[in-house]
This record gives sequence, C-alpha cells and structure tokens, in this order.
Amino acid sequence: MINLILKDVLIQKKIILLYIATIIIYLLAGVPSLIFLGFLYSVVFILNAFAYDEKDNANILLNSLPYTRREIVSSKYIGSLIFTTIFVFMIYVGDFLINGKGSLFIWKEMLLIIGLVMVAISFIFPISYKFKTRYLLIALGVLFGIYMLAINLLVPINDTLRELARKFLTLQEMQMYFVASITVIILYIGSWLLSIYIYERRAF
Repeated sequence: MINLILKDVLIQKKIILLYIATIIIYLLAGVPSLIFLGFLYSVVFILNAFAYDEKDNANILLNSLPYTRREIVSSKYIGSLIFTTIFVFMIYVGDFLINGKGSLFIWKEMLLIIGLVMVAISFIFPISYKFKTRYLLIALGVLFGIYMLAINLLVPINDTLRELARKFLTLQEMQMYFVASITVIILYIGSWLLSIYIYERRAF
C-alpha cells in the first residue's frame, strides 16, 4: 500500500515545485488566511492524484497489480491524510521563516485544516468513485463561481466564514474539540467504507 501512496506523489513530481513556488509567493504577498491556503492546496493535490488514475484508464492497470480494491481505495484515504499534513506543515513552517509569525493557537489552525479536508474528501471520494472526477471538477468549478458571485454581490460569506473560524480557534472547551474530532473521524471512516463498497462493485 505504501507504493500506492508513493505513486500519487511521483505522478505529480513535475508540478510539486510549482505548488511550492506558488505557496512561497502567497506567503511573501501576505495571504490573509493560511487556513484557506492549506485547505485549497491539499484538496487540489489529492484531486489531481485521483484524476491521474482515471487518465488513460490507469485503474485497469492498478487492478491488474497484486493489490486488492480495498487496498487501492484505502491508499487514497490514508494518503490524503499524509499529504494534507505535509502541506499544512510546509505552509506554517514557510510562514514562520518568511513572515516570522507564530501563534499559541497554531495547532488549532492545523487541526481545522486537516478536519476541513477530511470532511471535503468524505463527500468527494465516494462521488468520484461512482462517477468521473471530471464531472466533479466541473461541479466544483460551478460552486466556486457561485461562491465568488455571492461574496461580491449578495452576502458577506467571507466575513461569516472568518467569524466562524475565529470562534472555533478561540474555543477553550476541550469537549467541543473532542466532539468535533469524533464526528469528523466517523464521517471519514463511513466515507472510506462507502468508497470501498462502490469501487469493489465497479466494472473496468
């Protein structure tokens, strides 16, 4: 399974430097939200790795290798957590080195990013295994367009999201973090099992 996770890195090795370069540019420009930056890069990297498997019917090759379909799906979910953790660490270390910023609540921000990615993946992966990733990317593009329209013309969504994030980061009750963490983990495991169910019944 480790080889399956490494594969997702190797197939994107040509653009990993582009990821790093653009992250550095955003940090130098003083991007206002590291949470959004970490979430965006993590999801894009994970979706790109998923899309490469669909390109040129790579799934047929994967299923001809000595891996079970359960292992193929599991590598995506485990890899997603690893990639997200790496991107989050890279962004916050980069921000510290470039801008000299630090915070007592930095671990909360990191956990928030990882949690948001887990929630997004919990919905994205089952849909991607059932349908084609390109349809999902089209849907995400439409949703992003609606989001941009809304924040510019209709309601201050960005302000609302920032306020919700601020309230979460300033919470002192550990019970709330525990309940939120358990909820996200249950959702992620449920999505994991659903994706396995879908993929094992999929014809190639």
